[in-house]
Amino acid sequence: MSTLHPGNGNTGDDIERGNSINERGKSIVSLSGFQGMDEYTALQRYIVSYRDPRTNPKAEEPQAKKNPWWAFWRPAHENANTTPSTAAATPDEWLTTDIRNGLSTTEVETRRKKAGFNELTSEKESMLKKFLGYFNGPVLWVMEAAALLAAGLADWIDFGVICGILLLNAIVGWYQEKQAADVVASLRGDIAMKATVVRDGGEQNILAREIVPGDIVVIEEGLSVPADVQLICDYDHPEDYDLYLKLKEEDKFHTESDPDDEKGGDDDEDEENPVTQGHSIVACDQSAITGESLAVDKYMGEVAYYTTGCKRGKAYGIATCSARNSFVGRTASLVQGAKDQGHFKAIMNSIGISLLVIVMFWILAAWVGGFFRHLRLAEARAGQSDSTTLLHYALILLIVGVPVGLPVVTTTTLAVGAAYLAKQKAIVQKLTAIESLAGVDVLCSDKTGTLTANMLSIREPYVAEGQDVNWMMAVAALASSHNLKSLDPIDKVTILTVRRYPEARKILGQGWRTEKFTPFDPVSKRITAICYLGEDKYVCAKGAPKAILTLSNCDEETARLFREKAADFARRGFRSLGVAFQKNDGDWILLGLLSMFDPPREDTAQTIIEAQQLGVPVKMLTGDAIAIAKETCKMLALGTKVYNSTKLIHGGLTGTTQHDLVERADGFAEVFPEHKYQVVEMLQQRGHLTAMTGDGVNDAPSLKKADCGIAVEGASEAAQAAADIVFLAPGLSTIVLAIKIARQIFQRMKSYIQYRIALCLHLEIYLVTSMIIINETIRADLIVFIALFADLATVAVAYDNAYSEERPVEWQLPKIWVISVILGILLATGTWVIRGTLFLKSGGIVQRYGSIQEILFLEVSLTENWLIFVTRGGKTWPSFQLVGAILGVDAVATLFCLFGWISGPPYNSSPPSYFVQRADGWTDITTVVVIWGYSIGVTIVIAIVYFLLNKIQWLDELGRKDRNKKDPVIENMIAALGKLALEHGTDKHGTDRYVLAMRAVEEEEDE
Repeated sequence: MSTLHPGNGNTGDDIERGNSINERGKSIVSLSGFQGMDEYTALQRYIVSYRDPRTNPKAEEPQAKKNPWWAFWRPAHENANTTPSTAAATPDEWLTTDIRNGLSTTEVETRRKKAGFNELTSEKESMLKKFLGYFNGPVLWVMEAAALLAAGLADWIDFGVICGILLLNAIVGWYQEKQAADVVASLRGDIAMKATVVRDGGEQNILAREIVPGDIVVIEEGLSVPADVQLICDYDHPEDYDLYLKLKEEDKFHTESDPDDEKGGDDDEDEENPVTQGHSIVACDQSAITGESLAVDKYMGEVAYYTTGCKRGKAYGIATCSARNSFVGRTASLVQGAKDQGHFKAIMNSIGISLLVIVMFWILAAWVGGFFRHLRLAEARAGQSDSTTLLHYALILLIVGVPVGLPVVTTTTLAVGAAYLAKQKAIVQKLTAIESLAGVDVLCSDKTGTLTANMLSIREPYVAEGQDVNWMMAVAALASSHNLKSLDPIDKVTILTVRRYPEARKILGQGWRTEKFTPFDPVSKRITAICYLGEDKYVCAKGAPKAILTLSNCDEETARLFREKAADFARRGFRSLGVAFQKNDGDWILLGLLSMFDPPREDTAQTIIEAQQLGVPVKMLTGDAIAIAKETCKMLALGTKVYNSTKLIHGGLTGTTQHDLVERADGFAEVFPEHKYQVVEMLQQRGHLTAMTGDGVNDAPSLKKADCGIAVEGASEAAQAAADIVFLAPGLSTIVLAIKIARQIFQRMKSYIQYRIALCLHLEIYLVTSMIIINETIRADLIVFIALFADLATVAVAYDNAYSEERPVEWQLPKIWVISVILGILLATGTWVIRGTLFLKSGGIVQRYGSIQEILFLEVSLTENWLIFVTRGGKTWPSFQLVGAILGVDAVATLFCLFGWISGPPYNSSPPSYFVQRADGWTDITTVVVIWGYSIGVTIVIAIVYFLLNKIQWLDELGRKDRNKKDPVIENMIAALGKLALEHGTDKHGTDRYVLAMRAVEEEEDE
């Protein structure tokens, strides 16, 4: 059996190599504050001086490197001269680095240019390509066609303004999205992995992303492996490097390996391979890749995989490839392969196409009316405005009927929201995930670190009769790893609990020395340490209660009480560890039990209540035992309908019954990644939008399957790459806060879309009816400014204050269209009323003088701009950015009206107006005030109608999807088909036959 000393991670064979106890005692303490201390002096200092690093989270935050002022286009976190390259095989000559000197700085830079950074990231999109993307799409194509039409009509003012609108939208959208992306990128340093490498003849601590193929990497117990690394030799025996070179030259190493091949034991081991003879160099936890719960021993020449955890030992290794070409990277790339545009893109396309169809209908209606009035195609008749032609009618309706700002405003809103979420420690990987998060109605959460603090604590221990609690705590500390740099969580809490027992600390200070330490062994299920105090030999052990009880030679009554207490701890969901010792090879003495529990976070219970109030029930999925899961649920008031995963998979439930179980359950215990995937899939089949949390590579499928995959704090890089959102802060409260923010962002987009559809319908209805009825329209020059003002004002919607719905949100497109049509009709009616007053002999709304074109322009601008205050709702006050933008646009529109800018010659309608217009197009200030007052009145009426519409129950539910759709026939049929398999065989004539047969039931071994 291989054993591990707590200091340097070497096996028990180190003693045979002649290393002294004192030397090993020094090597185990690598923290700078403990340099030069022996093992137990350092342990005492650690107990007294330990401070939780989470109390100072900013202590090790990497500083983002700023770009020079002129390189504004460059992402803030990336150097200008580095460009990650695509995947490529590592040249053999790169893998011959000497472990003593490592790579030089010059060689590192050369290799990075070819291999890129050692990180799992999607390919960075060209800034130019992203900018040009803002000119692409159905809505934008229509506006670009309008620009070409204006150029063809030699209407250069319209052409210039349309091009300006397109360019402005692209610049604003590109800049806002880049700013948001930079905020997100700057926070990615919080999840950066660190590594120790040998470069320029010495060890250096760097970010793992800076490793290049051929780097000599130091792998150490308790740390993550920063790249796919081929192991060279033990850290304390660099002389074995020559043996490594010899074996490599003889091609004795298996360089192309798969972690799944390592789970099957030694059955397939190549007997001629000398590398696996003797003890292993390190042991790695590959559960995040393979699901294998036991650490895997690694020998010279074998590969330690990227993001796996080193559980034992310390060694030199050579990085064989960059992260993207690693085993984990290739696995993650398979998950990332499909680029899903998401539901949001489909909604935007649906709205854009619908508006395009509507505007084509209105253009057809305008042309039909124009035919009856004998309008020409491109040239106006004498005495008519130059806008009174069929092509000008088409130009005007194209401009007003297709909202060019729709894609930009919605993208900007999402980007600004993503930047705000990043400040709340939630990194949005793709913008459309915000919409998915806003609509989530079930949250499947893991327990450890999310619902609980992920920080074990020891309750009052159980002490066997006649034993001393201080001696028991001292023995438990002796039977712990003393590698202070990377303590196991159980050993860490055991050592730190000694603070509460001063007498135990005195015992530890009596001059102990450790001869041999054996870490937890899954066979014996215990940890042992051989220690000496003077001439007395002590063997200290802690481990599973049953294993410790088997060691001891206690009386039946003591054993009965011990078993009863262990069972009581198990029922309450506590992990218990037995403690015993042996002195001078005598009998083992049973000391008692330590009860450990991962307590719920302080805010979790309240957060769960808050989530339920938001219409998002929480289902707990945990790998812990069902007793622990139920105890945690009780403490969180989460509900105790928690089932073992075997009931879900092998409980005999199928079809509708199985789906009902998943919907009804408050959680599942002892789950594996495949169980998570199945739970998510069943909830989605019932119509639920599901969010899923995960942290390992093998969680990637379920994270990708979920409507919103969430990588929790501390998740592996592969899980982060597969997730839609990465959280940097622990706890459920961060997720619930993100749901609220996502709903606010969704509300901004929904109110803007409702507003923009109403604007399109307003002008389409008014202009076409005025074209047909009175042969009049608003000049094309003014129309383009109306469109420009609408876009300028509402870009600020991204910064507006919004409220969070109390239930999961949905687009409800039928409801949006019904309300938008009504609002559009009301706006058109308001414009017709003010136009109707101008047929009066008194001039109607005109007090002294004015221009029909400018009066209509001002009324349309004011009522349309103010409509956003209606559609955004009255539950929050509008932001100063939105109010300022709209008031600024209103001021410009008022100046247009006052001074008659581009009003053109007086318009002759049919029938003619009695109102005599000024030739210069000016309007007196009193008339402008009246127009403002009238527009305010129209807005108030519309607001009242909008409020009443939202009070109608059937309209409020219109377009809502059934979140609990149950189809027993389909569910049972799919379950039955899942039990069938296609069998291949041959008949007596030798002909191939394929038949349907029942799938064989796999027998499971009892472990």
